[in-house]
Amino acid sequence: MNNTQAIIITIGDELLIGQIVDTNSAWIAQQLNILGISVKERIAVGDTRDAIIEALSEAIPKADLILLTGGLGPTSDDITKPVLCSFFGGKLVVNEDVLAHVTELFRKRNRPIIERNMKQAEVPDNCRVIHNPMGTAPGMLFEQNGKWIVSLPGVPFEMKAMMTETLLPDFATRFGSTQAIVHRNILTIGEGESFLAERISDLEAALPAHIRLAYLPSPMAVKLRLTGTGTDEAALTKEVEHHRDLIAARVQNRLVALEDHPIELLLANALKKQNLTIGLAESCTGGYIGHKLTQINGSSAFFKGGIISYATSAKSDILGIPAAVIEKEGVVSEAIATEMAQAARKLLHSDIGIGITGILSADPYEDKSPVGTIFISVAGPGEIRAKKYQLHYDRVQNKETATQLALYQAFEFIRPE
Repeated sequence: MNNTQAIIITIGDELLIGQIVDTNSAWIAQQLNILGISVKERIAVGDTRDAIIEALSEAIPKADLILLTGGLGPTSDDITKPVLCSFFGGKLVVNEDVLAHVTELFRKRNRPIIERNMKQAEVPDNCRVIHNPMGTAPGMLFEQNGKWIVSLPGVPFEMKAMMTETLLPDFATRFGSTQAIVHRNILTIGEGESFLAERISDLEAALPAHIRLAYLPSPMAVKLRLTGTGTDEAALTKEVEHHRDLIAARVQNRLVALEDHPIELLLANALKKQNLTIGLAESCTGGYIGHKLTQINGSSAFFKGGIISYATSAKSDILGIPAAVIEKEGVVSEAIATEMAQAARKLLHSDIGIGITGILSADPYEDKSPVGTIFISVAGPGEIRAKKYQLHYDRVQNKETATQLALYQAFEFIRPE
């Protein structure tokens, strides 16, 4: 049985002060897990020589694979490369392939190349250079006593390209596990994790030792993840899916999907499958629902557009909602959300319309409804479904949650029974 251990080290002061959220280590851990490589630790350190050396010195004895991201740029605070060069006893030399690549990148961008950029082509003479197809900073792979230490840029899209194109296949060959790992997911909405746990406690207790259940909550939704390990992948998959199906049947009234996809993708797939289009009239979410949907490749097939009718006057002037109706019902109300959904359908010529209005945080200019009051209406041919929600987070989280709720509500609206 393979028991490869990995440690991920992210480098950057911006990570330690919370200026940037570390998404790199989460993504890397997911990819390693697919290969059966266990992540023992995830560590963040600052941009100092001592911090990097201390983290590396402690990691190497404990793991077979150490992955570092960050600190490979062309500025003075990017010190990872010279620190690693010194640590592994090498010297910096110009790599002609990297130099040609950097020169060509600047030529294509029609930008002058300066000495600082040229220095990106300098790499330790005792490392294997990892090509960076998306940027100027090459990766570096060092080997010490059979262990691999890999340094990659901190820019996420550069790191991911290098991992996908070069390193993951190499890791599979060098460290790939003979042990199968199978994950299956159950996405639910509208019930807290403690209540779900009560409902399925007997099913959870009946799980064999090699299958584990994790609860992954987010506002208004909980993902249940089953993870099984074994030597026979086909038999393991069948077993995990059997237990997944038992749990899914128990929580059927809260079930959204048996896939590990964000709700916007589930909605997009359902719209495309049914050849439906959707249009939006957003107030409190300020276009965020449209942003989520247009992050999906091919969204033009189902997304007609969005109207951000944030101000009360915009609801009258653009959507055509009579001022008298707004005055009577209040701008944050079920009636106005429904008017918005119907206007979105009509103005954008879509099959489905979403209207959302609410108050995310205290504001003297807004409706006097309690903070966190949200109304969402979904309108389709011959049917309208409107719901009221009361959120209890800060402004940013209320906006995120309201967006997710609108997407879930639209998904439920068009999902076949």
